[in-house]
Amino acid sequence: MANFIWYVLLSTSMAVIAVGAVWFVRGYLNGTPPRISFFGPKAEPRLAVVDHANVDGRRRLVLVRRDNIEHLIMTGGPVDVVIETGIPARPVAAHVEELEAPSSVAQPVLPAQPVFSRAPRTLGTAAAGKEGAAG
Repeated sequence: MANFIWYVLLSTSMAVIAVGAVWFVRGYLNGTPPRISFFGPKAEPRLAVVDHANVDGRRRLVLVRRDNIEHLIMTGGPVDVVIETGIPARPVAAHVEELEAPSSVAQPVLPAQPVFSRAPRTLGTAAAGKEGAAG
C-alpha cells in the first residue's frame, strides 16, 4: 500500500511540474512574464452573436458582431446566406435610450446594394413544357 501511495504522489507531482513548465515556456515564448499571462487582463472578445430570431421551423436570422461591425446572416436553409454586411455597431447605451424614447416617425432601412442580382421568375417558368395531365 505504501508503494501505491508513493507512485500516486510521484505521478501527481510530475504532472504539476510538467504543467508549470509548459506554462512558463509558453509565457517566455510569447514575450510576457508568466505572472502576467496568468493573472493579467483578458483580451476583449472580437466575435459575438448580438441577436437572433426564428424565421420559420428551419431558418434563423442571426446578427453577428465582429470588430464592431455587424453582419446579418440567415442560417438553416439549403444554403446559409449573408443578407447584409458592414452594419456599424451601435453602442449599448444609445440602444437603451432609443428603446425608452422611440421616434414618432419610423424611417425604413434600405440596403446599400442588393445582395442577389437574379431575374425574377414568373409563375409558369418552372413548369414550362409540362402541360396538364391527360386522363
